[in-house]
Amino acid sequence: MKHVLITLLFITGLLGVSHAQEKGLVQFSGVIYNVDTNAVVPYVSITNRSNNQVYYANYKGYFSFVARERDTLVFSSVGYRREALIIPADLPDKKYTVLVKMKMEAINLPIVRVFPWASMDEFNRQFLTMKVADDDLEIAKKNLARDNLLAMTMSLPRDGKEIQSMNFHNNHINLTNANMNQRGANPLLDPIKWGAFIQQILQGDRSRNNN
Repeated sequence: MKHVLITLLFITGLLGVSHAQEKGLVQFSGVIYNVDTNAVVPYVSITNRSNNQVYYANYKGYFSFVARERDTLVFSSVGYRREALIIPADLPDKKYTVLVKMKMEAINLPIVRVFPWASMDEFNRQFLTMKVADDDLEIAKKNLARDNLLAMTMSLPRDGKEIQSMNFHNNHINLTNANMNQRGANPLLDPIKWGAFIQQILQGDRSRNNN
């Protein structure tokens, strides 16, 4: 009989503890918004500091899980400041719904310089084999070289002055040829006919001497 009473007292104590534990449970739900834009913040992590359990909100910013009264919940997300919330005690319906508003936080990262060399040996090797660019004097000498000037002359179009000079030269040649044609039409200005005329005179002198 004594053992039966002890067993009943032990079971009653367990039920009381279990009932007391269940009495502090709360269905914690809510939606997370951006305080500046009123847009939902998706996939926010929610950490229960009382038991170190981590929960996550869905893509619409909604969450719902079981917690206990007086638990401290911390909301964190990349680019937002952390927000903390404590579940109050003695809730009548054992439900607690909140609207969590998080504020964006700008994080200034230190400046990082990225070099294209994997090691100092590679840097030294590329530095020693690097081709140094020409200065202004060397560039001017290359641009004024004879081969470069001839190449530019062949590729560049003629300007107005060159076209005018070419037209003047062609007109001069045409006028010269016209004068030469006029001289060819005049027998007095034709040297071939003058040669034939002199040859006829010489032949006439020879025939008179023979007679």
